[in-house]
Parts: sequence; C-alpha cells; structure tokens
Amino acid sequence: MSNFWAYLKTRQFRNTILLVVATVISIVLIAFFSLSSYTRHGQGIPVPKLKGLNVDKAMSLLTEQGFNYKIDSVYVPDIAPGTIVEQDPDAGTNVKENRTIYLTMVTQLAPNVSLPDLTTDQSIYREAVATLSNYGLKVGDTTYRSDIARDRVLEVRFGGQIIKPGTKIPKGSKLDLVLGNGEGASEVEIPELLNLDLDAAKFSIRGAGLTIGTITYEGSITDSTNVVVVSQSPMRSDSLSKASIGTRINLTVSQGKASDVPAN
Repeated sequence: MSNFWAYLKTRQFRNTILLVVATVISIVLIAFFSLSSYTRHGQGIPVPKLKGLNVDKAMSLLTEQGFNYKIDSVYVPDIAPGTIVEQDPDAGTNVKENRTIYLTMVTQLAPNVSLPDLTTDQSIYREAVATLSNYGLKVGDTTYRSDIARDRVLEVRFGGQIIKPGTKIPKGSKLDLVLGNGEGASEVEIPELLNLDLDAAKFSIRGAGLTIGTITYEGSITDSTNVVVVSQSPMRSDSLSKASIGTRINLTVSQGKASDVPAN
C-alpha cells in the first residue's frame, strides 16, 4: 500500500495523467470541429419570406436559391386563390441548401357545403347569420316582404334563384335572404264564390279579409233567403288569384233552386 502512495507522487504518474487529459481534450476538439464542418454550422441559407406571394412567384424564388418545396392547399375566404398563407420553416431561418420548404396556398376551388335549413318557424335573421357563418357561408342582400313575424327567414336565394336546404353550394358563397317585415300579409287569396248561397259567400269574403261590395239581384227573386252567387268581381282566375286586404268583392245573385220537400 505504501508503494502505491509513493507511485502517485512520482513524475511518471503525473506525466501519465497529463497524457490522458490531453488525449481526451484532443478527441473532443476533433469531434467538435469535424461535426461543425459536416453540418456547415453557421453557413446556412436564410429562407425567403414567401407568405403573401403568389405560388408561381414563390416556387421560382425557391428554385433560384436552391431549395426544394412541397405545396399543400387550403380554402380561405376573401384571399386570392394561389396565395401562400403558410410556410415552414419561417422566413429568415438559416437552413442548408436543398432543404425542402413546405408551403400552404389558397386553393383555386372552394369545397361545396350543404345549405342548412334556415326557413323553420323559429329561424330569424340573427340566428341565420350565425348558422351560415358556421358553414363558411355569408349573407348578401336582404329584402323584406309581408309576413306576421319580423325578420323570419322566408326564402334563401343564390344567384337570384330560390334554393332549398341540402343544396350544395361553394363554401364562402353569399346568400340573399328574404325576411318577414312583421306587418302581416298585404295580399290574400280571392275566394271562389260561385254557386255558394249568399250567407256562405259573405262568410268567405269576411274570412279572407276582404270587404262585401255591391250585391246585385238578377231575375225574379221570390225567396230572398234562398239566393246563390252567379258572378263575382273580381273573379278568381289563373292570372288573378290575390287581392289587397280590404278589397271590395261585388256579387251577382239569383234565385236558388227550390228545396225538395219530402212527401207525407
């Protein structure tokens, strides 16, 4: 044991330790500089700013600077198709030559979505706007027509045509809405009154929101309680089926047929 401690104090031991330390340091330095040279540490090429450029311009720029690229697409409303909206790595990042740069551009064609049902009795303008937004659709023009419910969605139009729930339309499209004005109908259906007895005709006129006009008796009237409508003005027809609320309906009536009396 005493010989071991004596050896530790010798010059030979100290030289051996120094040799080992120098060898380790040399190995570390060689490895560091070799790796740095291999990876061209600090000598990368900065990635250009590509976001906002057209895809053709971005590809040309990457090719000129020795980069490869891969392109994905996504639909973004209100941004011109072909515009770069994402890049990886970010602009200014130093990378090696021939590195692949990943780009995301706005697609040329919008995907189709199904029109949700906006014309239920409970659907109003504010809810319709929120629903359309969730589907990636927008509200264009709004017009009003007579309906008892204010802002209720009565029709949905696309390109001037009425479209039904489930219709496939491009995402981002603007839809025009026809809404109720809360004032009720200004026009009502003209009832068909021919061959009705006078009391029934009057009941139909009032029930439709119209006004009883002049009643003209035609021919010999022997029983005023038994007359039927033989003409009305205005008359319901293919070209005229509605009239404004309160319109006067004039009637011409004649004697009705005698009621059959059962024999004793």
